[in-house]
Amino acid sequence: MMDQMARETPRLPSPFAAGEYLTDAWQRSILFLDVMRRRAARHEAHASAAAPNVLDYEAELVMDGRELARPVNYLLARIVPPPGVTVDPAKRPFVVVDPRAGHGPGIGGFKADSEIGVALKAGHPAYFIGFLPDPVPAQTILDVTAAEAVFLEKVIDLHPEAEGKPCVIGNCQAGWAVTMLAALRPELFGPIILAGTPLSYWAGVRGQYPMRYSGGLLGGSWLTALAGDLGGGVFDGAWLVQNFENQNPANTLWTKQYNLWSRIDTEPERYLDFEQWWGGHVSLNAGEMQWIVDELFVGNRLASGEIRAEDGTAIDLRSIRSPIVVFCSRGDNITPPQQALDWILDLYDGVDDIRAWGQTIVYTVHDRIGHLGIFVSGSVARKEHDEFASNIDLIDVLPPGLYEAVLTPKGEAIANPDLVTGEWVMRCEARTLDDIRALGGNDLADEREFEAAARVSEVNLALYRALAQPAVRAMVPPALAETMRRMHPLRLSYEMFGRKNPWTAWIASEAERVRDRRRPSAGENPLLAAQALVSKAVVDGLDAWRVAAEQASEQAFHAIYGTPALQAALGIDTSSPRRPRKAARSKLHEALVARRVEELRAGMTRGGFAEALIRALAWVGMDRDHVDERAFAAIRRLRDAYAALPRMTLAGFKAAVREQYLMLLIDEEAALAAIPALMPGPIAERREGFAALRGVLEARGAADEAREERLRRVAALFGLGPELVTEEAS
Repeated sequence: MMDQMARETPRLPSPFAAGEYLTDAWQRSILFLDVMRRRAARHEAHASAAAPNVLDYEAELVMDGRELARPVNYLLARIVPPPGVTVDPAKRPFVVVDPRAGHGPGIGGFKADSEIGVALKAGHPAYFIGFLPDPVPAQTILDVTAAEAVFLEKVIDLHPEAEGKPCVIGNCQAGWAVTMLAALRPELFGPIILAGTPLSYWAGVRGQYPMRYSGGLLGGSWLTALAGDLGGGVFDGAWLVQNFENQNPANTLWTKQYNLWSRIDTEPERYLDFEQWWGGHVSLNAGEMQWIVDELFVGNRLASGEIRAEDGTAIDLRSIRSPIVVFCSRGDNITPPQQALDWILDLYDGVDDIRAWGQTIVYTVHDRIGHLGIFVSGSVARKEHDEFASNIDLIDVLPPGLYEAVLTPKGEAIANPDLVTGEWVMRCEARTLDDIRALGGNDLADEREFEAAARVSEVNLALYRALAQPAVRAMVPPALAETMRRMHPLRLSYEMFGRKNPWTAWIASEAERVRDRRRPSAGENPLLAAQALVSKAVVDGLDAWRVAAEQASEQAFHAIYGTPALQAALGIDTSSPRRPRKAARSKLHEALVARRVEELRAGMTRGGFAEALIRALAWVGMDRDHVDERAFAAIRRLRDAYAALPRMTLAGFKAAVREQYLMLLIDEEAALAAIPALMPGPIAERREGFAALRGVLEARGAADEAREERLRRVAALFGLGPELVTEEAS
């Protein structure tokens, strides 16, 4: 009994342990202040650079957007491969576009394990589209779109030998800008990778992701207009960063600082590197930010095709001809999976609709990584981004449809490991729209509430512009606007430890003395465990406060905008079964699809050996629900080595695969019946072609009975006996 009581009663620390801990805590505090001083110095040096960025790579300026006919503060740079890295001029270039969302550029190449890093590792030339801290006066979002088109034209011109158009990676908000341009200029793009990109801004799940309610609870975008007017026509990106900080008060107010203080001997360099990007605040023109909020965040007009270019062209994401790869995470509270994927539900009625538009969409959902981890996590770069970069040509030749990219460890028992490029095997599994819906999302009532919030925003913005905007602009001279920018709390958190503050002069010398006498506590010191418990209690308290605030804001949003009287007053038809922001159907497109179907029917008997082999390959593979990277690697080897198959460019092979696959979808039996007429005369060539076909199909392992049955039918179509199937299998 006494032993049990002794185990359950906390032991008081010995005087020695207490003294050791107090000395350690004091030293950590001095070193913490020194890190804050170094943080401020790095911030000042970073801000004074001509083109501040956090790239970990040497970059050469290729084009300056300020010199274009419609000048913008964007730049195109070529990434210089580091020593020991060789790029292949025949491989498509990668272009990484970073978000202009309050932070400076460079996060896509923040360290060696990054999007740029994995592109270089895979042998691809790499380019970077970044921006300067201050916008060109009067530049617009559509000016930026036009500049990015010029940049991509330049990249294409620099790589005439590349076997495909550039793969463009759009991080976060850069993603929607990339998709807008791809809808207007589809000929400029190879595959598009959207990392943590919101495209369906109202989407989410009740009880989660409360950030989407902010616009409605603040009355809409009139506050954006007010912030732009108080900034003298400039919107301070620090407010966007502050909004991000507000999503996780426990991390903002405690955890980030506590982790640095408690690990002061190992954490400073990582902390300082990240803070250099986090504090590199940039600005937007007030008109740019207003457009983003009105058209996207509150208006949610992108996925519904309601945004128009300056010439009146509707920006319809269904016009994108390149494969779209979406990378999102359940742990991302800024761009949850619904906001990254529900644009598919806004645009299409089903997978057949996706195919009719000729689109290929591949998505993958991470289980837990946060928003910033999508761009800065080395583990994500080494897995997801590495696989996308290594298998980008596989993605480019996938038949139209909806797929989920699934990554599994390579392992030791895998068949044909020489056909796998990395430590993971990538396969693209066929999915339907029901798989997207299964992730959760809005119902029709939710959509009407967000529609009501968007209309209230329009009313409030009009009232502000008519009644208050002229007076606000008259009261804010440029000097006052600049003073308010400098007084932003996030900027003050850097400046208060800067060299202009005389009270920080002693920190550097005192920190140096502490380093000479550093005495960290022993790991078993009981006060370290008590320290961790106190920290956990603080985090739990702040998290509880956050959850309560989020629940209150969600309930308030639904109570206000779910009111039938308000919706009726705003002209919302509550009897319509149609979602308020559903993309319109096009009779012209339906007519073009019908014409294309007839062309494909008429072309089933045209072609030769290559068409017959690809058609047979597509048909035998259609019984599967996924495509494996090993099969594609086998096809590439076949294309390079098989003399009977004409050498095709990647673009030509992609077109042939899509055409033969669509023929099978339109009329499978007619397409198969036409194969014998396409085959060459000599039986030796047909036998060789069948052997090559089987080799591709078995790249991921032995065929099952269903595939064997299909192979027997292909053998008959090739004019070969069914015994050949058995012979080849043995």
